[in-house]
Amino acid sequence: MTIRLHDTNARQIRDFVPLTAGCVSIYLCGATVQAAPHIGHIRSGLNFDIMRRWFEYRGYDVTFIRNVTDIDDKIIKKSAEQNRPWWSIGYENERAFNDGYDALGCLPPTYEPRATGHVPEMIEMMRGLIERGHAYEADGNVYFDVRSYEGYLELSNQDLDDLRQPSGDNETGKRDKRDFAMWKAVKPGEPSWETPWGRGRPGWHLECSAMAHKYLGSAFDIHGGGIDLIFPHHENEIAQAKAFGDDFAKYWVHNGWVTLSGEKMSKSLGNSVLVSDMVKQWRPIVLRYYLGTPHYRSMIEYSEEALREAESAFARIEGFVQRVVEKAGGPVEAAAEVPPAFAEAMDDDLGVPQALAIVHTTVRQGNSALAADDKEAAVARLAEVRAMLGVLGLDPLDPHWAGESDRGEDLHGVVDTLVRLVLDQRQSARERKDWPAADAIRDQLNQSGLVIEDSPSGPRWTLGPR
Repeated sequence: MTIRLHDTNARQIRDFVPLTAGCVSIYLCGATVQAAPHIGHIRSGLNFDIMRRWFEYRGYDVTFIRNVTDIDDKIIKKSAEQNRPWWSIGYENERAFNDGYDALGCLPPTYEPRATGHVPEMIEMMRGLIERGHAYEADGNVYFDVRSYEGYLELSNQDLDDLRQPSGDNETGKRDKRDFAMWKAVKPGEPSWETPWGRGRPGWHLECSAMAHKYLGSAFDIHGGGIDLIFPHHENEIAQAKAFGDDFAKYWVHNGWVTLSGEKMSKSLGNSVLVSDMVKQWRPIVLRYYLGTPHYRSMIEYSEEALREAESAFARIEGFVQRVVEKAGGPVEAAAEVPPAFAEAMDDDLGVPQALAIVHTTVRQGNSALAADDKEAAVARLAEVRAMLGVLGLDPLDPHWAGESDRGEDLHGVVDTLVRLVLDQRQSARERKDWPAADAIRDQLNQSGLVIEDSPSGPRWTLGPR
């Protein structure tokens, strides 16, 4: 068994060999909490949640760090625009992110450090970089000298002499406009912390280098994030950490965007679809299916049609699960191991689309067993399906999804009572052999969006695809 991952730095899929046998250390760039999350933000957390689950299934002890950037230019700008404390904006949106992660079934990280809680570690790193000649202070700012680090831009495969210089840069004292700020001198009305170079606040890139060092040490296995972070953020992290003396990340793994009309989903572009709105319109488990089942490196073009297709596909899986549970007379435990073909797909750079095809094939086999009244085979297929869905975080029988419904538990109870009254009328029509009346009632329920299925224990209903 060898897990293989696409390493952005190597530009190829590589065998994964952990630094410490049996252990995996992962650092994921998490939320910058200037606003509530859209589904593109949550996709990254979800993709790495699946990665973590697969490593754990394969028997690894996983340490998973997902940071929170709770101070940066955007948060300060929002603070001024809304006349609110910067920390109030950050905390409100941090909670919104965690609500989104929780709603879509992401496991909590091992640690979730905030940038503002690690200023001492940042000062220590800046001091070391200045002493080594890789950074310098100017007018209370601390800059990284990009020409001092030979490997700069290897991750993004760029040439420093061809690198476009930042436009509108008003930072003072730079030796080269391409040098980047690790620490920004205090400005009126902005939050600040005391340092040997005066009061100021962190630069974006320094935060992650310092926090990764604190929680994972000088070397760790995997650094993750969206492809938009490759440059400048991850490039600058590498420069800081390695110039400081760390080996830093052994593998770099990046997920694709969620796009809308071909454009990256972004708050600044005004084309974002908020998670808080989506979970009111769609079941969270369906959203997880939609965002988590494409390959993590692929782009997802958002559309309601694609979501409806995901809803229908998951309904086929869920319907099979419900039918076998009913046939078995109770819950069916997940198998101890996933089918070999599923494992092979997941080992190959987390090939979720190929793995999902095995899920659907197994569901079809299980439905055939049900049609043949082969209870034993149907139960065996469900056990395999549950094992596979558990790895993907999509097992409808998992306690996380217990009680979940399309419109909420209270509304489900109301609808169930009303539908039962109509089904009783249909049953009365069937008993008096008034088949046209019984069929008409069923057709009316179907037209209203309900799917009626006759089972040995009586009729049951589900909400059909939108």
